[in-house]
Amino acid sequence: MTHKIVQLRAPGTPLADAAGRVVGRAYEVDLPHGLGAPEPDLSGSINRWLAGAIALAGIVALLVIAAMSRRILGPIEALTAAAKSMERGDRDVRVPAGSKDELGELARSFNSMADSISGAEALRRNLVTDVAHELRTPLTNIRAQLEAVQDGLVPADSRVIDSLHDDARLLERLVDDLQDLALAEAGQLALRLERVDAEEALSRAAAAAKPGAAGAGVAIDVHAPAGAFVTADRARLAQILSNLVSNALAHTPTGGRITLSAAEIGPSVEFAVADTGSGIPRDHLPHVFERFYRADPSRSRGTGGSGLGLAIVKQLAHAQGGSARAESEEGRGSAVFFTLPAAPP
Repeated sequence: MTHKIVQLRAPGTPLADAAGRVVGRAYEVDLPHGLGAPEPDLSGSINRWLAGAIALAGIVALLVIAAMSRRILGPIEALTAAAKSMERGDRDVRVPAGSKDELGELARSFNSMADSISGAEALRRNLVTDVAHELRTPLTNIRAQLEAVQDGLVPADSRVIDSLHDDARLLERLVDDLQDLALAEAGQLALRLERVDAEEALSRAAAAAKPGAAGAGVAIDVHAPAGAFVTADRARLAQILSNLVSNALAHTPTGGRITLSAAEIGPSVEFAVADTGSGIPRDHLPHVFERFYRADPSRSRGTGGSGLGLAIVKQLAHAQGGSARAESEEGRGSAVFFTLPAAPP
């Protein structure tokens, strides 16, 4: 409790009642500093405080909204600019995708789409180049021989006709291979799936290849369990085996051996075509299923096939619900495996 001293100025002024009697005295008083000052306006102070708080909250809210808008609109603007660049033909444009929220996921999806488009564009360019290269050799041979016949330099005998026929068949095979590959990759290959005996399919493929194998001095064996059935297109399965056996024959020297086998592995049947040929170098092995790829660059279409055989094998296996892979040891031979779904009992 605070005590203050008050000074009274004397003499005081008498105070009388109605009868004239003095009932008291009035004195002048000097009040200490602050004593008797008017009470502050509490409601006014509260209103001023509330007004300041509201103004501050408004400023903070505007700053937060601006920051959030920038955080949201920035990635969207980047995506819009990248999409416009891609529309103009820039296939290398990408957007930052550091955040883990929905915008970051959208940016990653855009980058993945851009990667797919770039890959497809590269494949298209490579395909056009490869097809032009593959077509050039037989077309050049055909034109050269026809011009020689026209100029009277070469007689139009059976030898020339047979050569032209062989080149025409090469072109036909290349076109057929490309069509099969394109349909398989697009998922538009017409398949007639049925229950196929794996042992029977392998035996038929071996029988079809035996004349050529005998001429090359190569033995062919078949090892398959009885009663193994797959759900497959019979003609496409024969095409896969034919491609693999032909490829094995091209790389197996005289005295070598090719083995066709099958084994039940869980819900699938795994087929294998193995040879005792030259094998595939380790650095080439990951690329053997690519179109127009040849492990030996010196081999041309005439000596090493079209370079589409294994690419077609992979796509045909995938189209029928299976997969394909290759193993090889350089100098000791190669084996190509593919799986197909096992048929229910």
